[in-house]
Amino acid sequence: MAKRDYYEVLGVSRSVSDKEIKKAYRRLARKYHPDVNPGDKAAEARFKEITEAYEVLSDPEKRRQYDQFGHQPYGAGFEGFRTSGTGFEGIDWSSFDLTSQGLGNLGDLFSDLFGGHASTPTSGPIRGEDLHYSLDLDFADAIRGLSTEVSLQKHSICQDCQGKGFKAGGRLEACPECGGSGRRSLSKGPFRMAQTCPRCHGTGRVNLSPCGRCGGKGTVLKTERIAVKIPPGVDNGSKVRLQGMGEPGKNGGPPGDLYIITRVRPHPLLERKGDNLYCEVPITIGEAALGAKIEVPTVDGLTSMRIPPETSSGQVFRLKGKGVPHLKGGGRGDQFVKVKIVVPRDLDIRSQELLREFERLNPEEPRRSLVASYTP
Repeated sequence: MAKRDYYEVLGVSRSVSDKEIKKAYRRLARKYHPDVNPGDKAAEARFKEITEAYEVLSDPEKRRQYDQFGHQPYGAGFEGFRTSGTGFEGIDWSSFDLTSQGLGNLGDLFSDLFGGHASTPTSGPIRGEDLHYSLDLDFADAIRGLSTEVSLQKHSICQDCQGKGFKAGGRLEACPECGGSGRRSLSKGPFRMAQTCPRCHGTGRVNLSPCGRCGGKGTVLKTERIAVKIPPGVDNGSKVRLQGMGEPGKNGGPPGDLYIITRVRPHPLLERKGDNLYCEVPITIGEAALGAKIEVPTVDGLTSMRIPPETSSGQVFRLKGKGVPHLKGGGRGDQFVKVKIVVPRDLDIRSQELLREFERLNPEEPRRSLVASYTP
């Protein structure tokens, strides 16, 4: 397929200045750059075309030859701008050297165009990763809090090399693969490009005398027992943070944190809703009618509660301050007690006679309002 005229590709006339060519290229590169058009093959092809045109027309000697001979000098032998066939992923744009054309490298250009900057690997301090540990708690322990220990595997600083990763007397040396630059140069057509060095991962330094114990990592995997203080009032999914107890940092970075995630077992009698507790307590007909003092289960043990005379089944009473401690401090929730009247079973004849006498002496029509308002 015949190539389009390079001036036509950039949308300029043959008499334009170098400055106008550069301006035209910047405008088109901004429009068709792959980062602006991810997955757009047409835009990718257009970008290759305008870059190839700029490579020729921005160089005075190449432009003179092109004006005289056209595409002939750049035919089969000119590869122009190509990628590996998988798009532009993984290419370090800062290494496309166009300084001879007065444009600088593409990393600088695309920083201007898209407001970003070329990525540069760093060997600075890196914070350690956070760790998470699930801890099962009894209902009462979650409410009252407790001090315990957990056992977990985590990396610790190697004592043989003190976290340096190399033997005594050793040191990090310049990477022989990239000469300490952190980048490996590649050639592709008329361009010079560089990629992050796969051996040193861009740091420019490698360990040629790794520690025998940690293998050069600077850390070893150990099982540790860690003291944990669970505050009163935690619930399912609560996080208790232990600062600095996570994985160690790299290159002098701080360690991560350890998060204890609590899982609370249910209680057979008490139900938790927020910072309040709920339970249901059975009472007799006599206790409901005459009133009584009964024992009620709480998270602190049994406590006394007075049932007033003429209490109905389903009535709810509040025990103030018998709930869950507020995690952020400032008191506790309440406990709500719902009473349920239990009707006696297997009544003997004498008991039945006494109930009938009670009904005669205390006539009640509890469904009077219901019957009066009913409309079929």
